[in-house]
Amino acid sequence: PAFGKLLDGIDPEDVTDRAALARLPVLRKSELIERQKEKFEDRDPFGGLTAVKTSRLGRIYASPGPIYDPEVGREDYWRLARALYAAGFRLGDIVHNSFSYHLTPAGAMLESGARALGCPVIPAGTGNTELQVRTIADVKPKGYVGTPSFLKIVLDKGQEMAADLSSLKLALVSGEALPQSLRDEIKARGVDVRQCYASADLGLIAYESLPEIGRAHV
Repeated sequence: PAFGKLLDGIDPEDVTDRAALARLPVLRKSELIERQKEKFEDRDPFGGLTAVKTSRLGRIYASPGPIYDPEVGREDYWRLARALYAAGFRLGDIVHNSFSYHLTPAGAMLESGARALGCPVIPAGTGNTELQVRTIADVKPKGYVGTPSFLKIVLDKGQEMAADLSSLKLALVSGEALPQSLRDEIKARGVDVRQCYASADLGLIAYESLPEIGRAHV
Protein backbone atom coordinates (compact mmCIF):
# COMPACT_ATOMS: atom_id res chain seq x y z
CA PRO A 1 0.00 0.00 0.00
CA ALA A 2 2.78 2.48 0.80
CA PHE A 3 4.37 2.07 -2.62
CA GLY A 4 0.98 2.39 -4.26
CA LYS A 5 0.62 5.76 -2.56
CA LEU A 6 4.20 6.81 -3.35
CA LEU A 7 3.90 5.92 -7.05
CA ASP A 8 0.33 7.11 -7.55
CA GLY A 9 -0.10 8.72 -10.96
CA ILE A 10 3.08 7.27 -12.44
CA ASP A 11 2.71 5.17 -15.59
CA PRO A 12 5.50 2.57 -15.87
CA GLU A 13 5.35 2.82 -19.65
CA ASP A 14 6.48 6.45 -19.40
CA VAL A 15 9.75 5.45 -17.71
CA THR A 16 11.81 4.99 -20.85
CA ASP A 17 14.99 7.00 -20.28
CA ARG A 18 17.28 8.32 -17.55
CA ALA A 19 15.45 11.61 -17.25
CA ALA A 20 12.17 9.80 -16.52
CA LEU A 21 13.95 7.54 -14.06
CA ALA A 22 15.37 10.58 -12.26
CA ARG A 23 11.84 11.98 -11.78
CA LEU A 24 10.65 8.94 -9.84
CA PRO A 25 10.11 9.61 -6.12
CA VAL A 26 12.79 8.22 -3.82
CA LEU A 27 12.01 6.58 -0.49
CA ARG A 28 14.88 7.45 1.84
CA LYS A 29 15.82 5.40 4.86
CA SER A 30 15.49 8.50 7.02
CA GLU A 31 11.76 8.53 6.17
CA LEU A 32 11.10 4.97 7.34
CA ILE A 33 10.68 5.84 11.01
CA GLU A 34 7.84 8.25 10.32
CA ARG A 35 6.28 6.06 7.64
CA GLN A 36 6.22 3.09 10.00
CA LYS A 37 4.11 5.13 12.41
CA GLU A 38 1.33 5.16 9.82
CA LYS A 39 -1.41 2.55 10.13
CA PHE A 40 -2.11 0.17 7.26
CA GLU A 41 -4.61 -2.44 8.45
CA ASP A 42 -2.81 -5.64 9.57
CA ARG A 43 0.55 -4.69 8.07
CA ASP A 44 1.72 -2.72 11.10
CA PRO A 45 4.34 -1.88 12.26
CA PHE A 46 5.81 -1.58 8.76
CA GLY A 47 3.90 1.39 7.40
CA GLY A 48 2.40 -0.52 4.50
CA LEU A 49 5.80 -1.43 3.09
CA THR A 50 5.31 -5.21 3.23
CA ALA A 51 3.45 -7.34 0.72
CA VAL A 52 2.26 -9.96 3.23
CA LYS A 53 0.31 -9.91 6.47
CA THR A 54 2.34 -9.45 9.64
CA SER A 55 0.88 -12.71 10.95
CA ARG A 56 2.66 -14.58 8.14
CA LEU A 57 6.14 -13.31 9.01
CA GLY A 58 8.83 -15.46 10.58
CA ARG A 59 10.62 -12.78 12.58
CA ILE A 60 10.36 -9.05 13.31
CA TYR A 61 13.54 -7.10 14.06
CA ALA A 62 14.19 -3.70 15.61
CA SER A 63 17.13 -1.95 13.98
CA PRO A 64 18.49 1.46 15.04
CA GLY A 65 15.93 4.20 14.78
CA PRO A 66 13.98 2.15 15.58
CA ILE A 67 13.21 0.79 12.14
CA TYR A 68 11.24 -2.46 12.16
CA ASP A 69 12.29 -5.06 9.60
CA PRO A 70 10.35 -8.16 8.55
CA GLU A 71 11.61 -11.62 7.67
CA VAL A 72 9.58 -14.34 5.99
CA GLY A 73 10.37 -18.04 6.17
CA ARG A 74 12.03 -18.20 2.76
CA GLU A 75 15.48 -19.78 2.47
CA ASP A 76 18.29 -17.23 2.35
CA TYR A 77 15.80 -14.37 2.64
CA TRP A 78 18.62 -11.80 2.80
CA ARG A 79 20.61 -13.32 -0.13
CA LEU A 80 23.86 -13.63 1.83
CA ALA A 81 24.72 -17.08 0.46
CA ARG A 82 26.35 -15.63 -2.66
CA ALA A 83 28.64 -13.40 -0.56
CA LEU A 84 29.67 -16.36 1.56
CA TYR A 85 30.30 -18.50 -1.51
CA ALA A 86 32.37 -15.72 -3.10
CA ALA A 87 34.45 -15.58 0.09
CA GLY A 88 35.24 -19.30 -0.22
CA PHE A 89 32.65 -20.98 2.00
CA ARG A 90 31.47 -24.37 0.74
CA LEU A 91 29.09 -27.18 1.68
CA GLY A 92 29.89 -28.61 5.11
CA ASP A 93 32.21 -25.81 6.28
CA ILE A 94 31.46 -24.93 9.91
CA VAL A 95 30.82 -21.20 10.31
CA HIS A 96 31.46 -19.27 13.53
CA ASN A 97 28.91 -16.42 13.49
CA SER A 98 29.73 -13.57 15.88
CA PHE A 99 27.14 -11.12 14.56
CA SER A 100 24.45 -10.08 17.03
CA TYR A 101 21.31 -12.18 17.37
CA HIS A 102 19.66 -9.62 19.65
CA LEU A 103 16.80 -7.65 17.99
CA THR A 104 18.92 -6.70 14.97
CA PRO A 105 18.99 -9.18 12.05
CA ALA A 106 22.73 -9.39 11.34
CA GLY A 107 23.22 -12.77 13.00
CA ALA A 108 20.17 -14.28 11.30
CA MET A 109 21.12 -12.72 7.95
CA LEU A 110 24.47 -14.49 7.84
CA GLU A 111 23.13 -17.68 9.36
CA SER A 112 20.41 -17.99 6.73
CA GLY A 113 23.00 -17.62 3.97
CA ALA A 114 25.30 -20.19 5.57
CA ARG A 115 22.50 -22.70 6.04
CA ALA A 116 21.46 -22.24 2.40
CA LEU A 117 25.00 -23.35 1.47
CA GLY A 118 24.76 -26.35 3.78
CA CYS A 119 27.17 -24.93 6.36
CA PRO A 120 26.65 -25.73 10.07
CA VAL A 121 26.60 -22.53 12.15
CA ILE A 122 27.91 -21.75 15.63
CA PRO A 123 25.54 -18.94 16.81
CA ALA A 124 28.20 -17.20 18.89
CA GLY A 125 26.76 -13.70 18.90
CA THR A 126 28.68 -10.86 20.52
CA GLY A 127 30.87 -10.73 23.61
CA ASN A 128 32.02 -13.67 25.79
CA THR A 129 35.36 -13.60 23.99
CA GLU A 130 37.04 -16.32 26.05
CA LEU A 131 34.09 -18.68 25.55
CA GLN A 132 34.17 -17.97 21.82
CA VAL A 133 37.89 -18.76 21.71
CA ARG A 134 37.36 -22.06 23.54
CA THR A 135 34.49 -22.95 21.21
CA ILE A 136 36.58 -22.29 18.11
CA ALA A 137 39.45 -24.34 19.53
CA ASP A 138 37.12 -27.26 20.34
CA VAL A 139 34.71 -27.27 17.38
CA LYS A 140 37.28 -26.10 14.80
CA PRO A 141 35.14 -24.04 12.40
CA LYS A 142 36.68 -23.23 9.04
CA GLY A 143 35.12 -19.78 8.73
CA TYR A 144 34.26 -16.68 10.72
CA VAL A 145 31.56 -14.12 10.05
CA GLY A 146 31.30 -10.91 12.06
CA THR A 147 33.03 -7.56 12.31
CA PRO A 148 36.73 -7.39 11.41
CA SER A 149 37.68 -5.74 14.69
CA PHE A 150 36.13 -8.57 16.71
CA LEU A 151 37.94 -11.13 14.59
CA LYS A 152 41.21 -9.47 15.59
CA ILE A 153 40.08 -9.48 19.24
CA VAL A 154 39.32 -13.20 19.03
CA LEU A 155 42.66 -13.98 17.39
CA ASP A 156 44.52 -11.88 19.98
CA LYS A 157 42.66 -13.56 22.85
CA GLY A 158 43.39 -16.97 21.37
CA GLN A 159 47.09 -16.16 21.33
CA GLU A 160 46.88 -14.94 24.91
CA MET A 161 45.12 -18.16 25.98
CA ALA A 162 47.48 -20.37 23.93
CA ALA A 163 44.41 -21.73 22.13
CA ASP A 164 44.68 -23.39 18.74
CA LEU A 165 42.56 -21.33 16.33
CA SER A 166 44.35 -22.58 13.23
CA SER A 167 41.15 -24.14 11.85
CA LEU A 168 40.00 -20.65 10.86
CA LYS A 169 40.90 -20.16 7.22
CA LEU A 170 38.11 -17.91 5.88
CA ALA A 171 36.28 -14.81 7.06
CA LEU A 172 33.43 -12.73 5.70
CA VAL A 173 33.23 -9.45 7.59
CA SER A 174 30.86 -6.49 7.58
CA GLY A 175 29.44 -3.81 9.81
CA GLU A 176 32.53 -1.60 9.84
CA ALA A 177 35.54 -0.60 7.77
CA LEU A 178 38.23 -3.10 6.85
CA PRO A 179 41.44 -1.09 6.40
CA GLN A 180 44.23 -2.70 4.42
CA SER A 181 46.45 -2.83 7.50
CA LEU A 182 43.91 -4.95 9.37
CA ARG A 183 43.27 -7.14 6.33
CA ASP A 184 47.01 -7.78 6.05
CA GLU A 185 47.32 -8.57 9.77
CA ILE A 186 44.46 -11.08 9.63
CA LYS A 187 45.92 -12.62 6.47
CA ALA A 188 49.31 -12.97 8.16
CA ARG A 189 47.58 -15.03 10.85
CA GLY A 190 46.25 -17.50 8.32
CA VAL A 191 42.76 -16.16 7.61
CA ASP A 192 41.65 -15.02 4.15
CA VAL A 193 39.18 -12.21 4.75
CA ARG A 194 36.60 -10.73 2.40
CA GLN A 195 33.94 -8.13 3.12
CA CYS A 196 30.34 -7.51 2.13
CA TYR A 197 27.82 -4.71 2.52
CA ALA A 198 24.24 -5.47 3.50
CA SER A 199 21.43 -3.74 5.31
CA ALA A 200 18.41 -4.90 7.27
CA ASP A 201 16.14 -3.13 4.79
CA LEU A 202 17.62 -4.45 1.53
CA GLY A 203 19.67 -7.52 2.36
CA LEU A 204 22.90 -8.09 0.43
CA ILE A 205 23.99 -5.08 -1.63
CA ALA A 206 27.66 -5.69 -2.50
CA TYR A 207 30.45 -8.14 -1.78
CA GLU A 208 34.05 -9.01 -2.60
CA SER A 209 34.98 -12.17 -4.43
CA LEU A 210 38.15 -14.17 -4.43
CA PRO A 211 40.73 -12.60 -6.78
CA GLU A 212 40.78 -15.57 -9.12
CA ILE A 213 37.02 -15.42 -9.70
CA GLY A 214 36.43 -11.78 -10.36
CA ARG A 215 38.14 -9.23 -8.16
CA ALA A 216 41.05 -8.78 -10.56
CA HIS A 217 38.60 -7.72 -13.26
CA VAL A 218 36.82 -5.01 -11.26
